[in-house]
Amino acid sequence: MVHNISAQRNRVGIEHDRVTNVSSTDFPGYYPGEDQAWNIDKFKKNFKIQISNLTDLSSSFDLIGIDASISNAFRRIMIAEVPTLAIEYVYIENNTSIIQDEVLAHRLGLIPLKANPDYLRWFKKDDPDIEPTDYDTVVLHLSAKCTANPSSTPGTTDPKVLYNNANVYASAIKFEPQGRQAEWFPDGITAANPDILIAKLRPGQEIDLTMHCILGIGQDHAKFSPVATASYRLLPTIDIIGPPMTGQLAQKFKSCFPEGVIAINSKGEAYVKDARKDTVSREVLRHSEFEGRVKLGRQRDHFIFNVESTGAMTPDEIFIKSVQLLKRKCQILRKFDLRT
Repeated sequence: MVHNISAQRNRVGIEHDRVTNVSSTDFPGYYPGEDQAWNIDKFKKNFKIQISNLTDLSSSFDLIGIDASISNAFRRIMIAEVPTLAIEYVYIENNTSIIQDEVLAHRLGLIPLKANPDYLRWFKKDDPDIEPTDYDTVVLHLSAKCTANPSSTPGTTDPKVLYNNANVYASAIKFEPQGRQAEWFPDGITAANPDILIAKLRPGQEIDLTMHCILGIGQDHAKFSPVATASYRLLPTIDIIGPPMTGQLAQKFKSCFPEGVIAINSKGEAYVKDARKDTVSREVLRHSEFEGRVKLGRQRDHFIFNVESTGAMTPDEIFIKSVQLLKRKCQILRKFDLRT
């Protein structure tokens, strides 16, 4: 009985025209006679991480048993505070393309770079007396010149066949190691996506420039953010109340939810197959025949995360770094006596 009460307290109610039980109540003094003080052993027992999908560019995982404030802290840190390497300064020697210098520099700055930022220090760009070094600055070079292709097939109109270097892609960016950088970055530093189109050239047009890359965070500029998106949602809950739904009623009930949420068993009864696929559209609450037969909600301490990387680093690396940064913030806070 206690378990059922606890489960109801931890569930956000989704009704036809409102959302109920939105505030968390698991803190001392709210319920008479109950000790809701935070306990490390209880937290370890209840906290879980479940990974459902993980690739080099995207991941989906569940954080179970934490508060929304902690979950949101991870999301904000991943977006704005995990440092990455990006192009900050562009020194243009020659640009005879139709793209203006400042537009070209902006396009280059937004190209995600695949590099481990842990080997570099922060560059103090606000200090004019500081010179870049191999410890804080990475040098890249881009050189491309368009010429006519003498061996092109007569009559063809494809620019890629007619000309050499008709399209300049991110793969043309070359890493020029300085100092010990060849040792720190044995695989080099390249664009996360080599097929990003930088410019289109025609015979006689040329681009020749040098780029300096430094560490930064998304809080300063979006080009430093390692994620394309980082979001979470609460786990949906669906409870079927009363006798089993069968026949046409079961089919209609199933059609009120996205594909894969509700299924029909061998007895012809509707049951919840996978509630996490539900988008909580409340469509089922529009029909009078389901009034009092279904209860929708969301689990307050179960967060389904979706992280899409720009390619600068893998999603699991981004999340681990967000945990390390939050831990560092807590360590700094503990140095201060909050009672003063």
